[in-house]
Amino acid sequence: MKSRVWLAGAALSALVAGAARADDAAPTDISEVVITALRVEQPRAATPATVQVIGEQELTTQQTLSHSAVEAVAALVPSFSPTRQKLSGAGETLRGRSPLYLVDGIPQSTPLRDDSRDGFTIDPFFIDRVEVVFGSNAIQGIGATGGVINYVTVPTPQESDGWAGKVMGQTTFDDEGEGDSFGYKVAGLVGRDFGRWDFTAGAAYETRGAFYDADGLRIGPDSTQGDIQDSDSWSLFGKAGVDLTDSRRIEVMANHFELQGDGDYIVVNGSRATGRPTSGWRGKQLGEAPRNKVSSIAIAYRDGELLGGAFSAQAFAHDYKGTFGGGREGTFQDPRIAPVGTLFDQSENNSEKLGFKLDYERGIDAVPGFRFLIGLDGLKDKTYQALILTGRKWVPETTYESLSPFVQLRQALFDDRVHLSAGVRQENATLKVDDYTTIFAAGGGVAVAGGSPSFEETLYNVGGTVTLIDGVTAYASYAQGFTMPDVGRVLRAINTPGRNIDSYLDVEPVVSDNLELGVEVNRERWRASLAYFESKSDRGALLVLNSGGTFDVQRQKTKIDGFEATLRVRVADWLTLGGAYSKLNGRTDGNGDGVLDRDLNGANISPDRFTAFAEAAWGPASLRLQAQTYESRSFEGEPAANSFEGYTLVDAVGTWRFAAADVSLGVQNLLDEQYITYFSDTQNPTDNARYWAGRGRTVTLTVAKRF
Repeated sequence: MKSRVWLAGAALSALVAGAARADDAAPTDISEVVITALRVEQPRAATPATVQVIGEQELTTQQTLSHSAVEAVAALVPSFSPTRQKLSGAGETLRGRSPLYLVDGIPQSTPLRDDSRDGFTIDPFFIDRVEVVFGSNAIQGIGATGGVINYVTVPTPQESDGWAGKVMGQTTFDDEGEGDSFGYKVAGLVGRDFGRWDFTAGAAYETRGAFYDADGLRIGPDSTQGDIQDSDSWSLFGKAGVDLTDSRRIEVMANHFELQGDGDYIVVNGSRATGRPTSGWRGKQLGEAPRNKVSSIAIAYRDGELLGGAFSAQAFAHDYKGTFGGGREGTFQDPRIAPVGTLFDQSENNSEKLGFKLDYERGIDAVPGFRFLIGLDGLKDKTYQALILTGRKWVPETTYESLSPFVQLRQALFDDRVHLSAGVRQENATLKVDDYTTIFAAGGGVAVAGGSPSFEETLYNVGGTVTLIDGVTAYASYAQGFTMPDVGRVLRAINTPGRNIDSYLDVEPVVSDNLELGVEVNRERWRASLAYFESKSDRGALLVLNSGGTFDVQRQKTKIDGFEATLRVRVADWLTLGGAYSKLNGRTDGNGDGVLDRDLNGANISPDRFTAFAEAAWGPASLRLQAQTYESRSFEGEPAANSFEGYTLVDAVGTWRFAAADVSLGVQNLLDEQYITYFSDTQNPTDNARYWAGRGRTVTLTVAKRF
């Protein structure tokens, strides 16, 4: 066995063997947490949907194994897709549909030109917890056809007893000790409560080395969509609040995040025929390296005693730039600039958002147990995609404006053992596009008349929960969610003269109808849940591979159904065991005849998955072992080469809490399983440049201190 593996195993054994007595490692009890993503303050027993909260302790453990919030979500949420381990999250879904990523309620997505980079917009060091609301809903507006993933940032200190904060140092390397696999991270956060006002601020920097598979082969970079290996990221975060009175508070949050590849490796094609994955050689990529650059700022106000109710308001601004790798693709060629086949260019997606959210919630004394929430959301999203080396606009500047009033009603009955809820949201949206000319590859460059197509959509939800006996709650709900089709792909591809945006562009939203039935058990030593769901869309938005090797969005009828089951048992004071199972079925109408005649493919639905874990804690030491099994899958209507073989991954994390600091050792892919990632295995069956293996055994050492 390799020397570094012996070292990792010995260290983990020492963490356990040197322990003395149990320590409580229970997860966040969401029955006691206000889920801000739901926009109402209500107990878990009143929520007719599956909700999961990934608490600070669980996040800290997962960050010892991986270095992104997306991977933490993928490891802990049953029906989330296996990640691509790349900067792009295309094909990463929740219950087979795209989730809406939020940071403190600020939308991170770019639906007008969806580049699937919205999972990498904040450093996980600044996240306090992750709220996951499963299934289609319109609680937060556009984009949540699969659910909501809300990153809630760290709070400011709330005690006037001096400075408080945390610092962390981390190093990561391949278990074979390859020098270019070495990476490290340093981060710090400090704050103080001064009485009436408080603040916290921090910074983080991380450099990532090359990734290696279990066979010791360097994993090839995604030089077009972007990669997280061979990259650097840095982040600044700040939050400050003022208590105007005991019930009124104003708070400001700012976040800046940049992740950019170093571009030190070039792709070496693999071979799907022989099973050799895509690799990488040292060499400088041409053009600018792929990058995410994100800045967000929000100001929030809350009055907990306004006219007998609670009023909250938030205004935000969000600026995003996503740079993609370059090439000499036919799409970029223009003989007016350079001879065909020689023109090198690359694109950058730009999105600027301004928005606000207004909520007012209260009860009515004359109707015991009744509460209502009324609100108004406004959003302006200006998006375009540029070819940055030649100064061309690939997708013209497109502005989405919406104003959306909503009302949500809730009635508690029978001493709060029954909760009924219903709501309606009215979306009023307009898409504005000025006159523009496409690039040369689209019909030689054609003039397109601008326009302002619009739509109105009324979205409903209704649900109820029943406490059958103490600790056992059943629920049922129906909810609608919506998103925009990727209009940017349509606008940039118009190749026929005389088109008019008002009559040509289909802006009808993708509306998904979600039905869910579930039961949850919360006992002293064990918790369990079972949920069945069904999601339909008459005109869905699917990723479909085109002849050029990239994905188009097609409007097709879809249906997804499945179930999730979870179990967590505290076997002894020092030992907790648990697991989960999720199963998904997805069908679509491939020929437009209204019949669901083929399976959703791997770009649109995740494999069935079983997870298991064991957590042990003695005194200052703790250990977590976790395993994920992705089951094999074939797809009716897809090439046989796109069938998924399945694989199992095992991870381990050990922590010792010294007086000076906490020391953790994490081993990702403990058994050094060689596998092809799900997205690579189920897509592009003839593309040897995107046949990527997953990471092999990887070791991460973390030293952290709170003060």
